[in-house]
Amino acid sequence: MQALLGRSGAWLRRRAENVAAALLAVMFLAFMVQIVFRYFLNFPIGWTSELSVITWLWLVLWGAAFVVRENEEIRFDLIYWAVGSRTRIAMGIIVGISIVILYGASLPATLNYVTFMKVEKTSYLKIPFDWLFSIYVVFAVAVIVRYLWLLSRLLRGKDPEAPASGL
Repeated sequence: MQALLGRSGAWLRRRAENVAAALLAVMFLAFMVQIVFRYFLNFPIGWTSELSVITWLWLVLWGAAFVVRENEEIRFDLIYWAVGSRTRIAMGIIVGISIVILYGASLPATLNYVTFMKVEKTSYLKIPFDWLFSIYVVFAVAVIVRYLWLLSRLLRGKDPEAPASGL
């Protein structure tokens, strides 16, 4: 069962990376079209800029939710790795509980705002803002789930991964 979950998780992770790569490709192509139209054809178009911003927004939040691993996140961990295992676990529990509480408390207001924004659309592509901002709800839920999982490991006394060596 554990092996099946591991293979399923790896497959889902690769699909999340595929989505991130597709978003990056769309953003790059829109950017190149924008350059060609603006500087070579002297005919600036707005939808390419809008598409670049939208794909960047989705790429950042999608990547943070599903692609970036916990040990790949940017953080100031000089003090964290200078303390003992039990202190690291306690620090992780405090941070985990704080994040779950803060994101959980903000989720109802976030949902209200996103659903309220269905009345507005983007200027060029006419994408409803509730669709556009829905990625933040996905991101917030993914962060809550990730930190609940991390908390379950920390509460069982499992020390976080050792720091990367050779830096």
